[in-house]
Amino acid sequence: MSQALFDIPLKRIDGTPATLGDFGGKVLLVVNVASKCGLTPQYAALEKLYEARHGDGLEILGFPANDFGAQEPGTESEIASFCSLTYGVTFPLFEKISVAVATRHPLYDTLVAAQPEAEGAEAMRQRFASRGRTMPPSSDVMWNFEKFVVGRDGRVIARFAPDVTPDDPRLTEALDAALAATA
Repeated sequence: MSQALFDIPLKRIDGTPATLGDFGGKVLLVVNVASKCGLTPQYAALEKLYEARHGDGLEILGFPANDFGAQEPGTESEIASFCSLTYGVTFPLFEKISVAVATRHPLYDTLVAAQPEAEGAEAMRQRFASRGRTMPPSSDVMWNFEKFVVGRDGRVIARFAPDVTPDDPRLTEALDAALAATA
């Protein structure tokens, strides 16, 4: 599975071809992001985490997606500018993709297949239910800012609900363990 994950064709936000294999040997935190979401301030915490742990081998990879509430309507250029100017984002961003089941990008098909359940999802599901909103099945990406941790060997080792923040102990412990492991 890990080799297939590393080989999936992607494009960086500037249009240049890429794969996760470009980050081989690193621990990856893959996040579907959006600029007009209540969780958008997580960009600041993601950047802080990136600055603190990049030297240890962490790469944070942002994948803009417009699947939830049309909260990422911008072009790649607009998204890149927003992230840079508003949150000082320096971690890699990629072209907008879909993470929703019907049109889901192969990257997210592979991530979800490897980790069908997001840790911390129940609290978000309850919050949505209290507002009368229906959540997708538990194996689907719930909302913007869902997080997948990929080990140095390319194995998907953890998945966290959108409202699990970048400084949440559950996420930082998973990252610490992954960073301590050798490929």
